[in-house]
Order: sequence, then structure tokens, then C-alpha cells
Amino acid sequence: MRILYFDIDTLRADHLGCYGYGRDTSPNIDRLARGAVRLENCYASDAPCLPSRASVFTGRFGIHTGVVGHGGTAADLRPVGSERGFSTMRQRPGFIWRLRERGLYPVSVSPFAERHSAWWFCEGWREMHNSGRGGAESAEEIVPAALDWIGRNARRDDWFLHINMWDPHTPYRAPEGFGNPFAGAPLAGWYTDALRRRQWESFGPGSPQEPAGAMGRPADHPRQPSQIASMEDYRRWVDGYDCGIRYADSWCGRVLDALADAGVLDETAVIVTSDHGENMGELAVIGDHQVADHVTSRVPMIVRWPGLAGGRADTALHYQTDVAATIVELAGGLAPPHWDGRSFAPALRAGRSEGRDFLVVSQCAWSCMRAVRWDEYLFIRSYHTGLKNYPARMLFNVAEDPHELADLARERPGVADRGQALLERWTAEMLASGDAAEDPLWTVMREGGPYHTRGRLEAYCGRLRATGRARQAEFLAAHPTGLADA
Repeated sequence: MRILYFDIDTLRADHLGCYGYGRDTSPNIDRLARGAVRLENCYASDAPCLPSRASVFTGRFGIHTGVVGHGGTAADLRPVGSERGFSTMRQRPGFIWRLRERGLYPVSVSPFAERHSAWWFCEGWREMHNSGRGGAESAEEIVPAALDWIGRNARRDDWFLHINMWDPHTPYRAPEGFGNPFAGAPLAGWYTDALRRRQWESFGPGSPQEPAGAMGRPADHPRQPSQIASMEDYRRWVDGYDCGIRYADSWCGRVLDALADAGVLDETAVIVTSDHGENMGELAVIGDHQVADHVTSRVPMIVRWPGLAGGRADTALHYQTDVAATIVELAGGLAPPHWDGRSFAPALRAGRSEGRDFLVVSQCAWSCMRAVRWDEYLFIRSYHTGLKNYPARMLFNVAEDPHELADLARERPGVADRGQALLERWTAEMLASGDAAEDPLWTVMREGGPYHTRGRLEAYCGRLRATGRARQAEFLAAHPTGLADA
């Protein structure tokens, strides 16, 4: 058995052709997807980067691991405590160790562990290649190490190769010589100038006056405008993001070609996924992953597995952590009892869409939020907006409104109450089944709020006043969590 796992940072599903995008961003991934199962509703349990991968690679949700943020106590795994054995890897096996127990030889090409001081990520790998720039790499600095490994090992049996690319993440870094394949290509029409103007007059890291969470810091890359002062700026921004996807896709193609040249591609399982999505104006966030919404939390998940019928969409609700449990079962193992991830391998083998009744997703790095996804709805409960302009409760019909333009919370209070009830039930169940009584979301709140906006209220209010938004500054000064109706 051979498994290739493409982990492309900040890749939103609906900017891939196989998920319906109109631009040709992903010809190699699309070609792979034609023979694969494409999960339509797969979500990271905890976003963004650090908590997302912590959940996948430990098999547990952030409310159990304690990792829900990017700094402070909630950026480290909780210690096992007095029950810790000689090797926690064997005591509480994660995704990679479980595959290794099944006889696979796991290899990672990624700077992730160093980027986030996530040293637990090192557990289980037989080989690790750190490209050394902490996620600032472009694909040509990462993939050649993987190609070298494939050149020496492709025909060996029983390996798992993890390749982690970062090109869709800001700053958009596709080399100048790559050009812009999307020059003049139409944009999706949902983001209008009227919407841009409303967001321009509002506030929050990620909004048009402070895209990518810059809070006034100018962009330092030619593909990335400093502000979205016009629709031409927005076009340049989306072009930069889409170029990052197309560039990463071109290197995926080189890896797939190398396996084909070695004669093993058809018998190799291939997974394509990401740690989270990327908002392009949804909830007034442009070029970042700051909220627990449909766009940030939803990830692409393409699974091509030898012997499984492909060319279909799985429409059930899944956590990305469930996919890890499923891969373990397809490889002949079982998810350990302490995992939150649940395998859906039997349904996958049978060609059925079968998953969870509802999902709960979190964001505690840029804001403090949890959201519930069920039926066609997404309910978002905010506890700290991260200096943004949101109410405490939001409700969206993401089947009809995937870009979250119409908040239905006031119009359909009963549906919002249903989401609130599901959230409260889930939280109680998770805390009752975990090792610690404290919810890590409230750890973040107690330590001053989300890491990326912690301690920045005064400076940001100063920027708002300097840019003609004094009224917004006074609101934030009076409501440091950003909530007037909590």
C-alpha cells in the first residue's frame, strides 16, 4: 500500500474546478478528482492552521486536546498528567503512529512543526524534511525534496508521503515568471462594488481597508494590494490567490507524473486536502481565515483509493478528523477509542454518503467563535469578534447562500435557537468526555482574547480614527469583545 497526502495550506474548496469553480485553477487536481470521491461537506473541526492539524494528526477535537488557538495556553497540547507513560505516542496514538502500526513507512515534507512550535507533530514519522522557512516557502522549495524521495523509493511498498505546500496562503508568492493565467478571466459575481463599499466603511482586520488582517501594515508583495479600494484591487487580490492555487497544482502534477513514470500511480492512494479555507470577502474578511464560518471551516477533501469506485460526490457531513480515522481503517487498522474522529470507511466502500447529523467547528486564533453546521444551515455564536463588526448570533442558509450575505438570525429565531441548542449539547458532551473540565475557548478569553488581535485594541482604534471611522472606534472602545448584544 502506498498513500500520497497533499496538504495544501489555505485552499478553499470552491476555488477548485472539481468543486465548480469557473477559473482553471486546478487542472491536475481536477484530473485526479475525476477518478476519486470528492467530499462536498468536509470541515476542519478547529481552524486555522495549528488547531486544524492538531485535530487531524491527534484524531481529537480541540476542546479535548486544548489546542484551539495560535498563542497562549491554547496553542499547546494539554499534558497527559500523572497517567503519562514512557511514550505517549504508544499511549495515545495519533494518525501517523496508527498508520505506522499498520506497517506503513511515514514521511513528511513540511515546515509546519517549526512554524508553530508544534513538536508533537514530529511523532511517528520515520523521515521528516523541514524546508526551513516556516511556511514562507513556495512550492519549488518544498516539492523537489519529495520528488527526490519518490525517485529513490516509489517502487517500495507500504509508504505514506505527506507533502505540505503553502502557496495559496498570503503573501501570494507565485514566482513572477509564472505570470497571471487569470488576467481578464471573469470573477464570480457575488462580490459587488456596493458590498465592497459597505465593508470599506465598516471595520475589522481583514476588511477592505485592512485585508489579510494587516491592520494598516502595507502589503510587500506585487500580487497583493495593500487595500481593496476598488474592484480592480479585488480582482488583483483574487488573481493572486488563484495563481497560488494554480502554482501549487502544477507541482502536484509533477509529483503525480513522477509516480506515473515509476509505474505506481494507479496503485497509489492519493488524498488532496487543506487545513482550512480562505475568505474572499465573506463576512468582510478578505485574504484570511479569521472566523468559524462555512468558507474558513470547509476544506476540500478528494480521496482516490485503489479499489474504491470514484467519480462521485459524497454529500454527507464529515469532519476532516473523520477522514483520518477512515484512512486508518482503509489501511487495515482501527481508530483508537480516545479519538473523536469516526471512520466512515464502510459507507465509502459501498458508495454511500453517510456521515454526521451535525458538526461543530471553532475559531479561537483571530476571533472566539463556534459554529454548528446541520441540514442547510450554519449557526455562528461569537464570544469575541477579534475587533470585527458582528452580532453575537448569526445564521446562514449555506446551501442557498454559500457566501453568507444574508444573516437570518433575526428572521428565523427558532432555527437559530436550534443551532444554539445543538452547540450547548455538544459542548456539554465534549467536556464530560474529556480530560479537563475547562473549555479551551474560555482559556483564550481569560488570557485576553484571540492571539492575533490580543493587546491591539488601542492601536486599532487609533487607526480607525485616523481613517475617518471614529464612530467605529468609539464602539470598539466601549465593547472590547466587539459585541453589543452578547
